[in-house]
Amino acid sequence: MSHANAALTPRARLRLAKLIVEDRWTVAVAAKMFMVSPPTARKWAARFRAEGPAGMIDRSSRPRSMPARTPPAVVRRIVKARWRRRLGPAQIAGELGMPASTVHAVLVRCRLNRLSRIDRVTGEPIRRYEHDYPGSMIHVDVTKFGNIPDGGGHRFLTRQQSKANGRAQALRTGQRGRQYRPLIGTAFLHTVIDDHSRVAYAEICSDEKAATAIGVLHRAVAWFAARGVTVERVLSDNGSAYRSHAWADACTALSIRPKRTRPYRPQTNGKIERFHRTLADGWAYARFYESETERRAALPAWMHFYNHHRHHSAVGAPPISRLNNLPGHHI
Repeated sequence: MSHANAALTPRARLRLAKLIVEDRWTVAVAAKMFMVSPPTARKWAARFRAEGPAGMIDRSSRPRSMPARTPPAVVRRIVKARWRRRLGPAQIAGELGMPASTVHAVLVRCRLNRLSRIDRVTGEPIRRYEHDYPGSMIHVDVTKFGNIPDGGGHRFLTRQQSKANGRAQALRTGQRGRQYRPLIGTAFLHTVIDDHSRVAYAEICSDEKAATAIGVLHRAVAWFAARGVTVERVLSDNGSAYRSHAWADACTALSIRPKRTRPYRPQTNGKIERFHRTLADGWAYARFYESETERRAALPAWMHFYNHHRHHSAVGAPPISRLNNLPGHHI
């Protein structure tokens, strides 16, 4: 395809060349008619004589030889330094004894000029994906939050005051753990998020066992179905609940294909991991709660805000705006 400022298209080049070669027009007159320079008209006429109409098509402007091009071995060293140590062009250039502009050009050509494109853990390029329609895949996981003692926790109070509140609560309830320590407990938050829309569903449970996870899955599937979304696949990590036969049987009964991430590779389930961070910042630790009961009571309102009103950076709108599953729309 010709570039945006090209004076001639392949069809116009052919007409220009035929006027000069076959109709015997002078180069100056033909060039003036097509508003190009005489050398350009002469070039296309010569190419038409040598190659015929096939010579009028676009071809690469890359030179046949590039003696000054960075050798492949040096390119590999630049890329390795960028991937593994996350060095900038100036640091890499200092190590290799070459201009920083050359290093930057190599990084741009390899699409590694921005660190945001590189995985922080492995140093490899980030591979992003998104399923084509709601329900094609949902992500499931469990995140844990320590319960808040009556009177408030250490996030907004001092450690000493938080421990005093925990001791006072244990004295009232009689709940003690090892070595007679106050037993405040843990909130197991089972979360489900749709890969395409980022619409989320969450439940606070008392454990992360397979039976609990299966119950959450059944209720989440019904919740999505009420909003016109049919779940086809479910992606989880390698937790014991998701590796159990009961989980596989439950997915089969719901006509859902279960998938698991590669061990020690949470980036594959990154959408729900990022949702956990948003959940912690926006709900769990967003403000001072006087008790765990108060924090749990605030979860439904925050989930509604997240799904219906919060602008999601990856979607460009609230997640609920992507739930447009009309009957037969995505068949």
